[in-house]
Formats: sequence, structure tokens, C-alpha cells
Amino acid sequence: MPEGDRERWNARYRGGDPPSFRVHPVVAKALARGFPPGVTADLACGASGSALRLAETGRRVLAVDIAEAGLALLDGEARRRGLRSLLSPVQADLAGWPTRGQALALVVCTGFWDRDVFAAAVRATAPGGLIAWEAFTAGIVTGRPSFPQRWCLRDGEPAALLPPGFTVLEQEEVPGHRRQLIARNLVT
Repeated sequence: MPEGDRERWNARYRGGDPPSFRVHPVVAKALARGFPPGVTADLACGASGSALRLAETGRRVLAVDIAEAGLALLDGEARRRGLRSLLSPVQADLAGWPTRGQALALVVCTGFWDRDVFAAAVRATAPGGLIAWEAFTAGIVTGRPSFPQRWCLRDGEPAALLPPGFTVLEQEEVPGHRRQLIARNLVT
């Protein structure tokens, strides 16, 4: 992601609107499905209520975002809730974020799409683990013509990009030209 995107997101988080720290619905669904013990990751998380909810379940959470301002808000809320020991904020561009050697019990990403990042996240999903993703479909361009097509899911994605050994638990369209996926890694 270009440096301009980092600054844009930092400005947004510094803009004064307090974060809601709400749990994203796809995370609530993933929690209901169950997944093995282990580290979880919330990618492109910003000031994420989902990362906090995962920490509240006693799980270690890697909270990865390009914007340090969003991570600072998340870190402050984690400290306030007594969850800081379970949350590891990681300021990184997801395009270069290293997932090699990681076996993550759950990988969550909402509102962000990049095929290469998705592929890396899938490779990092532990046996029995879940990947829970939500991103915009091309329908968003109707109302926002300047929205980059490369940030939009194509027909059938992201499920169509899963390798053998993954099973789709659900993939559905959600309001706002978005699609959600929850899939499990069945490879042992």
C-alpha cells in the first residue's frame, strides 16, 4: 500500500471521531463456529473491536495495520480493558507482512482486499483453523466510480481462490456491496 494510504488512514484515525470498537459480524460468526487454540490475526484492523473481542476470549491476537494511529487507539483500549498482554499491535503494510512459518488459529480481515495478502493469510491458517474475510465487490463502483477495481472481489471470490484442503463454511453477500467468507483449513 502506498505511503499516501498510510497517511490517509492515520489522518482518519486522528480526525477526532471516537472509534466504536464494535465486533465485526464475521468475527462473531467465526467465534460461533469454533477453531483450535492458538494465535489469531486481525489484518487491516485499525481500531478493531474484533481484536479486542478475540483477546477477551483469552487468545493472543496479532493486530496488523498500516496506520499507527489506529493501532494506538486499539492499544489504548486494550490497556483500559486489561487485555494488553494478549494484544500485539503490528504496524505493517500487509503487502510485505511476513506470514511464513505462522500457524494462525483464525485470520480475520474486513474491508480490505488484495489477492496476494489473501493467499498469504490462507497459507498461515493452521490445520482446523478458520479464515474469515469480508471485502467489497465490484458493485461498490456504481456508487463510488473512483474506487479501485483491484480492491474489489471478482465473481466467486474469495472462495474460488481457496486451495484444496479448505472447505467453505459460508460465503454470502452482505449489504453495502460486500461479500463475507468463512472457511476452515481441513489439512492436517
